[in-house]
Amino acid sequence: MTEIIDIGLVRYPGAQVSAVLGLVDLFGIAGNVASKRPEDLPRLRITEWSCDPGLAPVTPGVGQDVLLLPPALGSPIKAEAAAPIAAGLRSAHGQGTILASVCAGAFLLAETRLLDGRRATTHWAYADELAARFPRVVLDPDQLIIDEADILTAGGLMSWTDLGLKLVDRFLGPSVMLETAQILLLDPPGREQRFYSSFAPRLNHGDAAILRVQHWMQANGGKEAALAVLAGHAGLEQRTFLRRFQKATGLTSTDYAQRLRVNRARELLQFSQQSVDAIAWEVGYRDPAAFRKVFHRVVGLTPGEFRQRFHV
Repeated sequence: MTEIIDIGLVRYPGAQVSAVLGLVDLFGIAGNVASKRPEDLPRLRITEWSCDPGLAPVTPGVGQDVLLLPPALGSPIKAEAAAPIAAGLRSAHGQGTILASVCAGAFLLAETRLLDGRRATTHWAYADELAARFPRVVLDPDQLIIDEADILTAGGLMSWTDLGLKLVDRFLGPSVMLETAQILLLDPPGREQRFYSSFAPRLNHGDAAILRVQHWMQANGGKEAALAVLAGHAGLEQRTFLRRFQKATGLTSTDYAQRLRVNRARELLQFSQQSVDAIAWEVGYRDPAAFRKVFHRVVGLTPGEFRQRFHV
């Protein structure tokens, strides 16, 4: 049976309608491209959720894979209007839904408090306001897209195209993404091609205790992977935790943490000037030789080879 990926576009008050419609078209084109491939690729099912009191309400579905917050025209959404929507988003995320925002959509996403202590981006013109309203968000407005697996944020007003292509890449693969970009005459984001083998963890497995640990590991970049600590966050005995974690994610907790660290290292190797040893330390390895060994095992290239190919 063909897998179905449910992507919900949230039309909150002030949301840019043209971006919503553009994303519907982008995902539709990607779906058509995928349908012509010989392999059995997932099918994208796109729905629109209206949270704008001026529009006919649309009841959110259950078990969405992605909820995407488009950019806004005008001022970012205020806390009072955002509160009920943010509560629903937080609940969905707790059940395994990936959340994504574009431009000022980051304000609504930040109202969930799920960005507290985590990296995020928004339009440069909104950076000061977002930092003032949400001081616990680790804001990096220099980045076009920040992909933290379960939460993605995109910066500029038109970066919905980049975010859309990133999601196509994640669910349908790089070749479908590239053909979709060519059809739309879009430049594919550099990171889209670089991250074709990026770590996309399972989040919709239904094990709430393990999902809670996954979110915590994502927030700290996989730097804390001690079994006792992870089992404590799950509220489980250690053997039970190990068994349930591997069943839910398909990986041991150690391998999962290593992949989170390597994902961050890839980004630093491509976009920063830091030395490999400094990057190893930043992502949580005190032994650069161990970092190089893990990186090569996961990526298939040494850190130096990866930087030589993809540094911009």
